[in-house]
Amino acid sequence: MHRLFRIFPTWNQLVTTLRITHMTRIIAGINMTIDGFCDHTAGIADEELHQHYTELLLNSGTLLYGRTTYQLMEGYWPALVERPSGDKSMDDFALAIDNIPKVVFSHTLERVEWRNTRLTRRDLEEEVLAIRQQPGKDTLVGSPSLIAALTELRLIDEFQLCIHPVIAGKGLPLFRHISDRMVLTLINTKTFGSGAVMHYYVPAAR
Repeated sequence: MHRLFRIFPTWNQLVTTLRITHMTRIIAGINMTIDGFCDHTAGIADEELHQHYTELLLNSGTLLYGRTTYQLMEGYWPALVERPSGDKSMDDFALAIDNIPKVVFSHTLERVEWRNTRLTRRDLEEEVLAIRQQPGKDTLVGSPSLIAALTELRLIDEFQLCIHPVIAGKGLPLFRHISDRMVLTLINTKTFGSGAVMHYYVPAAR
């Protein structure tokens, strides 16, 4: 069992401690198809969804990426900041993701060029535990690989999984490398006009 759950045996005790000490929470946020795949081309990326994620970014302190997702996002959004599309929801999202501090975990990238981005080769568990000790806003995790790894380490404080009404049939399953059963508690939902539903989960009390 992970060290945090030896110290805080129940979810409520952990949340209470995080609030009292003003420790940052680690939030996993990602879009998925109804058959469980993470495919950025399969979801319904409409105005309402962009507005939702813009607000999430504006209310968060740091965004964590792995190499693949970082390169995907870096290859699109900075250009939109330089040359706005005229679509307010997309342009607002571009500014929000450009401004938020980003940390990229990679052993192969030599450098990162996106503004407000830091490259780290530090052990994932050590880096995230250090981030969690810092006061401030929530830390978002936006890469499937990092979400899976941090789930395995029991370091995700809340899952925000947006399930789109799409069957992809193939792709990258989010939790394919999870070896232990984990029970979650549903604390909220948000339904979008497209039919996508955001599910808010926290680890169930042990």
